[in-house]
Amino acid sequence: MNTLLLDLTNWDLVLDSSGNIAVASAPYAVAQDVASAQRTFKGEVWYNSLIGIPYFQDVLGENPPVSLLAAYMVDAALTVPDVVPNPAPVFTVQTFQGRAVTGRTTFTDSDGNTQTVTFQ
Repeated sequence: MNTLLLDLTNWDLVLDSSGNIAVASAPYAVAQDVASAQRTFKGEVWYNSLIGIPYFQDVLGENPPVSLLAAYMVDAALTVPDVVPNPAPVFTVQTFQGRAVTGRTTFTDSDGNTQTVTFQ
């Protein structure tokens, strides 16, 4: 599966050497799609307002338990078509200080590649 390549700093489209919108392919594309899914707010996607993490409803300003946030991250990773449910993705919290959370999600894709994406 291919996806549009996003710049790591601005999370915006980038151009290839020919001036066209750059495309990423597997396995990087799967990792980028997992990271995008974990950054999607519920209701943000116009064509499917049911997907995304309920940041406004359950996370921001609510001080949720780490286990709830981890479950949301795993569920988001599983919405990516090439992420397999067995072994299940794992979200590990690295820091949880005040209202700042960092962590990583480790998952396996349908080609058997195990990858990790970070969340900051």
